[in-house]
Amino acid sequence: MRPSDYGGREAVREGAGPCHPVADNRDAAGRPITLSQPRQILFGAGSARQLAAQFGERGLRHVFLVTSPSVLSHCGEWVDSIHEAVPKVTICSAIRPEPTVMAFEDCLARARQAEVDGIVGLGGGSVLDVAKLVAALLRGPQTVHDVFGINLLRARSVFLACVPTTAGTGSEVSPNAILLDEAAGLKKAAISPHLVPDIACVDPLLARSLPPDVTAATGLDALAHCVEAYSNCFAHPAVDLYALEGVRRISRSLLAAVNDGRNEAARTDLALGSLYGGLCLGPVNTAAVHALAYPLGGEFHVGHGVSIAVLLPHVLRFNLAAAPERYAEIAKAMGIAPLGSAQATAERFLEQLGKLIARCPIPQRLGELGVPRDALPRLAKSAMTVTRLLKNNPRPVTEADALEIYSAAY
Repeated sequence: MRPSDYGGREAVREGAGPCHPVADNRDAAGRPITLSQPRQILFGAGSARQLAAQFGERGLRHVFLVTSPSVLSHCGEWVDSIHEAVPKVTICSAIRPEPTVMAFEDCLARARQAEVDGIVGLGGGSVLDVAKLVAALLRGPQTVHDVFGINLLRARSVFLACVPTTAGTGSEVSPNAILLDEAAGLKKAAISPHLVPDIACVDPLLARSLPPDVTAATGLDALAHCVEAYSNCFAHPAVDLYALEGVRRISRSLLAAVNDGRNEAARTDLALGSLYGGLCLGPVNTAAVHALAYPLGGEFHVGHGVSIAVLLPHVLRFNLAAAPERYAEIAKAMGIAPLGSAQATAERFLEQLGKLIARCPIPQRLGELGVPRDALPRLAKSAMTVTRLLKNNPRPVTEADALEIYSAAY
């Protein structure tokens, strides 16, 4: 397997010490950074209907809508608005969580047969990732296996809009798309600026029907994006403000949205926090939490958000010695009063984070997810191949370290 097959070409920093990102990150301000964002971002209650009207204004004649069965059942009114805006709509509603290469290729074949001129993704991160890859590969000669890796996608010529119905992955604004290669038993990522949609539309009202467990899992994934972006080796002031504001909004509103899905203020906070987390992914990205989560989805089909939630406190505990100042700043964003030192404040952050996760209606341990203990060494070995994320971690992670983290989370 090529290193790029499972997420990147970069090697893990052998023998390197922790990168120790500083609290205010001023030294990073002069470092070059690329911010790739959609040409247009629509945000707010009712913005999805505004997006549908734009399809007709852009002259689209045949829209291909990528979605899932559950989303289609509760977003029918918005789907009807697309039918009103363009002459023809073809719907692919077969996308399930943790989509496979085979599921993607079936969807791509349908889009090609339909001869469409625009792709719209409506759903969670899995749906949006599939939609992004369909738009990218619809008219080009490349296959999905050709574009797994970093900057291997040559172009995208088809209009693409992404509309999230969860507040979690941030895929609607990121250059990333991830599929499960069932033949290899691995999750693989394609990363390219060509995967950034033309329009992202984040309408908090579309998430009102999400059940509490999905709200919790996706919200914690979004929180992890912000925490890992702020505390990793490539943190940058241009992204820090997104990360900290995302932490602030998600941490204060997650439980309110879990307890009352129709709480519009809480849903808006989560949607905006998730959007901010997504804007962190292209220029900075995540780190070891996500690297260790991917094998759980690849082998045991554990939902991505649940994997993140289970591993998050244990990876952050492992990283604490390398990033106390950054964790202390995250603590302040969560509303935690500074204590006598950065270390003490960072410790309080981990304590409060653990309490937040414990109050969410999702599994708390790997053992609850049907993962056998004897699989942990195999998971640790797989995690070490996710070099594109491990290199970002503030503390180097060895295979033995990964095994210890999995064991702590079991």
